[in-house]
Amino acid sequence: MTSGLVSRTRRVRSFALALALLASPALADGLIDNANGYTFDGKGQLVRFNGLLIDDQGKVARLLDRDDKRPEKLDFRLDAKGRTVVPGLIDAHGHVMALGEAALSLDLSGTNSLAEAQAALRAYAADRPTPPWIRGRGWNQERWGLGRFPTAADIDAITPGRPVVLDRVDGHALLANSAAMAAAGITAATKDPAGGRIERDAKGKPTGVFVDAAQDLIRKAVPPMLPRDRDAALAKAQEILLGFGITAIADMGTSGDDWLVMRRAGDAGRLRVRIISYAGGIPTLLAVAGTGPTPWLYDGRLRMIGVKLYDDGALGSRGAWLKAPYADAPGQTGLSFLDDTKLRNLMSRAAMDGFQTAVHAIGDAANAQLLDAIDELAATYKGDRRWRIEHAQIVDPADLPRFAKHGIVASMQPVHQTSDRLMAEARLGPARLGGAYAWKAMLDNKVPLAFGSDTPVESPNPFPALAAAVSRQDAAGQPPGGWQPQQIVSLAEAFRAFTATAAYAGFAEDRIGSLAPGHMADFLILDRDIFTAGIADLRAARPLETWIGGKRAWTAPHGGQTSSN
Repeated sequence: MTSGLVSRTRRVRSFALALALLASPALADGLIDNANGYTFDGKGQLVRFNGLLIDDQGKVARLLDRDDKRPEKLDFRLDAKGRTVVPGLIDAHGHVMALGEAALSLDLSGTNSLAEAQAALRAYAADRPTPPWIRGRGWNQERWGLGRFPTAADIDAITPGRPVVLDRVDGHALLANSAAMAAAGITAATKDPAGGRIERDAKGKPTGVFVDAAQDLIRKAVPPMLPRDRDAALAKAQEILLGFGITAIADMGTSGDDWLVMRRAGDAGRLRVRIISYAGGIPTLLAVAGTGPTPWLYDGRLRMIGVKLYDDGALGSRGAWLKAPYADAPGQTGLSFLDDTKLRNLMSRAAMDGFQTAVHAIGDAANAQLLDAIDELAATYKGDRRWRIEHAQIVDPADLPRFAKHGIVASMQPVHQTSDRLMAEARLGPARLGGAYAWKAMLDNKVPLAFGSDTPVESPNPFPALAAAVSRQDAAGQPPGGWQPQQIVSLAEAFRAFTATAAYAGFAEDRIGSLAPGHMADFLILDRDIFTAGIADLRAARPLETWIGGKRAWTAPHGGQTSSN
């Protein structure tokens, strides 16, 4: 009799537990209600929702339609008041520490002439008598209409005796003044390093511009940043990213010091944005991660998954490796950083321990070399490798279909196209632009397309990038009809590249990139419906709130916050 009662009691308890599990929405801790919600389903299709239930783990419990019953017991309920709610945006290619450091140093990215840059340097130096070295970035001789690289002579008189180092906007060249060159021991006898170029005058004297690997000749003399300054740079970078609605970012080229800064922030509970890290070389990869990708650390805020390699330079500094000479510099074809054997060896070393490789390739020759390497390595390293080609800016049209092989991910940056349009025409000539910034061709070939910014080369603001992707036009609406308009993609395709596919590119599609049940509740409340907005409104869109893991991480500073109770 007793055993029968116990058995029946157990059955009742089991049934009650099953009912509780079926009623899982009632366990949700929070509700974002009355939302104009958009996300992607498991098939990659854009779907709508009105309510977002968040569980006590900060994950999406359920998406609700307008007529679905709401739970009665909640820790919080936020009325979105009909505002647009979308998944948090993921920057598939950025440089986190460089973004923060740039924000805390001299910023020349908004200057439109050499004279403006000189005035900015003069004011910056006057306001900051210390430290002795001045650092800055963002100069662009193409935007200035200078017709040449700047030189040390252009800035020597502004800061006599005080070393100055200024990075070009793309990070592939720097300008050093005479004091900085003297500190680094640079003379006319200094040789160009492999993979780099020192710009020289007619007499062979260095002019002050150092391209790609030659930058290290100057950087070795620059005093390192103090730990507190690096911590401040990471904090600043996170604030910028959250303010633009970036909830996760692939950090391309994480150094050992960068990793320690991120770990310090994580240990102290100050790591807010999710960072998918790609080490800046094999030694750093092995020192940090060792025998395979790290686990997710700090509640899914940090993971090192692979390595970032460089196969060539950039178009602006004529370091991108081309199959034929530059149209505006007939004697140059750019810089090849790695021969075939070294490229394969480095990729193989990463792949043998299950690390993902992400390789910078801008010129058509670099892209072809990298595609050849993947063709060969894929025969040995089978399975889901997701070989990443970063930028893929100038591709021989004959090579475009090859991206569809071996699960290659095309990691591209829409705003590069609008920034580089005139320069690309000058560098290549009109006949060689058929595979330039070819987003639609990638999608037509069934290539996973992930979008990012390459911040701080470009602003991490994703909304101008979305506008560029769907128009191929800059902020002024130029050129009419779009540049190479056959490469325009739809807004849904562009948004997927900044969310679901950006997550897939970093092996994170099981947790971020959409608001599917079980994913982290990373989302934005926007100031407008971007899916019904015109191009200008899309470009101007801003988050009102940025949420990560079911918690508000950032709020617009001048109001706009929705009410909650």
